[in-house]
Amino acid sequence: MSSSQARPRQETGGGAGAAGRDELVSQSLQSAEHCLGAQDFGTAYAHYLLVLSLAPELKDNVKETFQYTLFRWAEELDALNRIQDLLGCYEQALELLPDDEVICNSMGEHLFRMGFRDEAAGYFHKAVKLNPDFNDAKENFYRVANWLVERWHFIMLNDTKRNMIYNAAIQKAICLGSKSVLDIGTGTGILSMFAKKAGAHSVYACELSKTMYELACDVVAANQMEGAIKLLHMKSLDIEIPKHIPERVSLVVTETVDAGLFGEGIVESLIHAWEHLLLQPKTKGENGSCEKYGKVIPASAVIFGMAVECAEIRRHHRVGIKDIAGIHLPTNVKFQSPAYSSVDTEETIEPYTTEKMSRVPGGYLALTECFEIMTVDFNNLQELKSLATKKPDKFSIPVITEGTLDAIVVWFVLQLDDEHSLSTSPSEETCWEQAVYPVQDLADYWIKPGDHVTMEVSCQDYYLRIQSISVLGLECEMDVGKSFTKNKGLLSLGNEADLCSALANLQTSKPDAVEQTCVLESTEIALLNNITYHEGFKMAMRKVLSSLTPEKLCQAMDTHCQNNEMGSGTGQNNTAQSTPEPFYVLDVSEGFSILPIIAGTLGQVKPYSSVEKDQHRIALDLISEANHFPKETLEFWLRHVEDESAVLQRPKSDKLWSIIILDVIEPSGLIQQEIMEKAAISRCLLQSGGKIFPQYVLMFGLLVESQTLVEESAVQGTERTLGLNIAPFINQFQVPIRVFLDLSSLPCIPLSKPVELLRLDFMIPYLNTSNREVKVHICKSGQVTAIPFWYHMCLDEEIRLDTSSEASHWKQAAVVLDNPIQVEMGEELVLSVEHNKSNVSITVKQ
Repeated sequence: MSSSQARPRQETGGGAGAAGRDELVSQSLQSAEHCLGAQDFGTAYAHYLLVLSLAPELKDNVKETFQYTLFRWAEELDALNRIQDLLGCYEQALELLPDDEVICNSMGEHLFRMGFRDEAAGYFHKAVKLNPDFNDAKENFYRVANWLVERWHFIMLNDTKRNMIYNAAIQKAICLGSKSVLDIGTGTGILSMFAKKAGAHSVYACELSKTMYELACDVVAANQMEGAIKLLHMKSLDIEIPKHIPERVSLVVTETVDAGLFGEGIVESLIHAWEHLLLQPKTKGENGSCEKYGKVIPASAVIFGMAVECAEIRRHHRVGIKDIAGIHLPTNVKFQSPAYSSVDTEETIEPYTTEKMSRVPGGYLALTECFEIMTVDFNNLQELKSLATKKPDKFSIPVITEGTLDAIVVWFVLQLDDEHSLSTSPSEETCWEQAVYPVQDLADYWIKPGDHVTMEVSCQDYYLRIQSISVLGLECEMDVGKSFTKNKGLLSLGNEADLCSALANLQTSKPDAVEQTCVLESTEIALLNNITYHEGFKMAMRKVLSSLTPEKLCQAMDTHCQNNEMGSGTGQNNTAQSTPEPFYVLDVSEGFSILPIIAGTLGQVKPYSSVEKDQHRIALDLISEANHFPKETLEFWLRHVEDESAVLQRPKSDKLWSIIILDVIEPSGLIQQEIMEKAAISRCLLQSGGKIFPQYVLMFGLLVESQTLVEESAVQGTERTLGLNIAPFINQFQVPIRVFLDLSSLPCIPLSKPVELLRLDFMIPYLNTSNREVKVHICKSGQVTAIPFWYHMCLDEEIRLDTSSEASHWKQAAVVLDNPIQVEMGEELVLSVEHNKSNVSITVKQ
C-alpha cells in the first residue's frame, strides 16, 4: 500500500521538477538576453551555460547567440589578461557543444596567439574535420601546419639516398653489437624503426615537439612496433636513468643538424648523452664487443666553405643604393640584416641564413676554391666540450676569380661511420640547404685573383660563426680601405661613451653626426633596393595629391576672402590663416618603410609612419634630416594611437586622409590576413578624391608540371621510406599552398601562359566577386601538378608593381594539386577561384 502511494508522488515530483527546470531555463534565457543588451557578456555567458546544461535540446536555437556571447566575453578576458579564465570558458563551451567547429576554431586562434602552436593545431584540425568547407579553420590549419611540421620533413623523407645511407649505417652498427639504441629528435620515428628492423634489442626515442611526438606514436603503431620502441615526449637533456630509460645505451642515432650543422643543438645533446646516457666509448686498440661501448651516428662531420658572388643574396642583405626616388640615404645610417654576426650582441641569433644554392635566382659565382673550415668528432666528448671555448681559427683564402664578394657559403659532409657519408654540398642532389653568411660592412666588395679573403671561425653559443670577414690586398698587407670594422658599434642612442666613440670614428662630412645601426629583415633590405617600387609609389602619390590641390587652393581662397570681409586681425595673421590644410598620408606597411619620407617631399604633406621599433624611427629621423626634411613633419602614428590593433583612425578629430598605404601581400606570396576589412575601414577615412594604395590587385597564375613541388609538399608512397608506412600520417599536415617560392628558378615545365585569376578592388568593393571560373588554354601537353600565382599591385590604372619581377621583395606561392591532371596541347582547363575574406582557393573544375 505504501509503495503504491509512493509512485504517484514520484511522478508528481518529476512533473514538478520538469516544470521547475523549464521555468529556470526560461528565466535564464531572459536574463541572458537582458545582460547582452547591457553588454554584460560575462553574466550572459553564465546564463547560457546554465540553459545548455539544463536543456541541451535548445542548442540549435541558442547556438549563434551563445557563440557571439562567448567570443565577446573571451575578448574582455583577453584584454584583462585573465588567460586561465578565458581557456576555462572555452573548455566549458566545448564540453556542451563538442562538435561546434566555430568554437573549436576560435579556441585555436586564442591558443595560437598565446604561443601554444601544437594545441592550436589540434583545434584547427578538429574544426576542419567537423566541417571540411569551413574556410577560416582550413586557412588557420594550413598556416599552423607550416610551423609545426616544417616542410623539410617531407623533403627529407622523400630523399631515398639519405634514408638508405642512414639505414645502412644503423644496420652495420647493430650487426657489430650495438643492440641498445637511443634516437634523439626522432621526428617521425624513421631512424628508430630502422634500428628495430636491423635487430636492436631495445630502442628508445625522444621528441620535444608534441605534434611530432604524437605523429611518431601513430607511425610506430602503424608499423607494428609500438611495443618495441619506447617513445618519450621530452628533450634528451631531460632524460634520466633509470627514471626514463633503464640503462645506458650502446648507440645514439640522431639527425639534429641544420644547414649550419650545429643550429639544432647536436653538440649540447651529445655532450649530455656521453655524460649521462651512453656507455663509455671504445678506445683505440681496445678489443671487445661493441655492446659494451658507446658510439654515435653520425660519427663525425667536416665543414666546408666557399666565397661567392651572388646578386640575389646581395640584394637581400646589403642596401646597395644611395638614392631612392629622390631620397638620399646618409652614411651615418648603417643597415644590416639579422644574419650579420656580431660578437658583442647579447642575444643569441642564428648568424646565418639558408639557401638552396643550386636554385638561387640568377645563380652564383665561386670566387675561391672550397676550403675546409672544421672537423668535428661526435664520438669525442672532450672535443665536443672544447668547441664553445676554443679561440677563433683565422683563415686566409686565395681569390681565384674576380667579382663582388657577397657571402661565404657553408656545407658539410656527415660521416655516419667509416664507410657511409652524406654531403650537403650545393653540387649534390640533397634535401639540405646550405648556410649563407652574408658579407657586410666592407668599404669595397670587389675582389680579384691575388687578393685573400680573411675571416675568423668559432663555435660560440654552439653556433658556427664566421666573423671579421675582410680582404687582404695583393701586396699582402691589410688594405685598410677595404676593411670596415666598426661592426662592434651596434649603438644605442643615449649611451654617452658609445656616442663619443662613434663621433671619434665617423668618416662623414658632418662632425656632429650620430651613427645609427638599423637591423632590417632581409625582405625589408630587398624592398629598400627595389627602385621601381619606390618610384612607382612616388609617381602615384604625386598624381593623387595634384588632383586634390585645386580643392585645397579653393579652400584657402575662401578662408582668405572670409577673413577680409570680417576685417579681423593683422595681415600677418591673414597669411597664416590662409595657409591650406596639409594633405594627410598614412603608411601602414608592415616593417620599415621610407614611403612617408617620399610623401613628405611632394608638397604640403603631413606623413605618418606606423613603424614600431625605436631603431627604425631613429633611422627615419636621420634620413629626414639628411634630406633637409624637418623631422617634426614626420609623425610616428603608433605614438598617437592607444590601441595598436586600431591603426586605422582619423589623423585628427575632424580630418581625413588623402592617401592610405596598405600592405596587401605578405613577403611569402599570400594575401595579408584581414586586408579586406582594413580596406573597408580605410575607405571610410578618406577625404573626397583620396585613395588607398594599391587601389586594386590582380592575381595571375599558370599551370605547371613540377615534380619538385610534389615532393616538397607530401611524402610519396612507401618506396622512398624503404617500405615503412609514414606517408598517410605526415601527409595529414600537408598544405595545398607552398609559399616563399622563387618562380624564376623553380624546376618546372609551364603548360599554359599566365592568366588573370582574380581582381581584388580596395576602392570599389562592388567590383569584387566571391567566386569565378577561369578558362586556361593548354599550350604544352603534360601533367598539371601545381598552379603558381603572383600579383600585380595596381597603384592606379597605369602604375603596376609585379610581385614576380626580378627586383621584387615578394616571393611567389603555388597551389599543389593532390592528384596530377593529364592535359593535351589545345585543350582548355577550367579553374574555380574562390575568394573568402583574405583567403583565396584555386581548384580545377573537373
